[in-house]
Amino acid sequence: MQQIEQLIQGKYYHIYNRGINSCNLFNKVSDYEHFFELYDTYISPVAETYSWVLMPNHFHFLVRIKENVVYRYSNADRSSDAVRFEAHKWETRVLPDLSACKAPDSVKADEVTDSLKGSIDSGNIKIPKPHLHFSHLFNAYSTYINKRNNRHGSLFERPFKRKLIDNDKYLKNVIVYIHYNPVHHGFCKHPMEYPWSSYLSCISVKPCIIKQENVMKWFDNEEDFRMTHYSSLEIKWLEDWLEI
Repeated sequence: MQQIEQLIQGKYYHIYNRGINSCNLFNKVSDYEHFFELYDTYISPVAETYSWVLMPNHFHFLVRIKENVVYRYSNADRSSDAVRFEAHKWETRVLPDLSACKAPDSVKADEVTDSLKGSIDSGNIKIPKPHLHFSHLFNAYSTYINKRNNRHGSLFERPFKRKLIDNDKYLKNVIVYIHYNPVHHGFCKHPMEYPWSSYLSCISVKPCIIKQENVMKWFDNEEDFRMTHYSSLEIKWLEDWLEI
């Protein structure tokens, strides 16, 4: 059984999944647009996005989980993980530096960590759990599709797939792989022709959800970015490594 990667603050992850039984996730322009509205609501507060593509029956995202993010929640919320995110007030806080804490030898380090985090969780300030944000996104979009199409049951395969990306070489390859997906599946001849990916956003000067400057740091320049997307991509090798 494949081990599920945890989503750790400060780490990069390739997030991907498909419709259950390979069913379509997106059938209309409004479906793509609504998914992105939900993505911005649930994911943007806890993760930075570096590339993405939405295919009719699957999707890919490259994200970095934000650090030191907390949120306030109202008393109307039933739990700290309530789906009522529009009521949350997001903010960045620097968590206590554990390296400066000298606990007695009889106290374990993780107990100190729990104690410090507990001081934040004790009030209306909560530390988010990124994997739940993705789950809320998929549940919200499933509800939307089920209502529109008079269907029932799950829409996405579970659990959603995630792969830790821990070096610059793989970061660059995953970005190209994500943008190259529509070409690989025969939807176009070059990534720039596909409307539902971050390729054009990466080279645009317009503000968007993508961290454009950070993406370009993994390429020599914009020309290198363009030329790398023209070069042949070893899809089989990368999919084997990503376990797709």
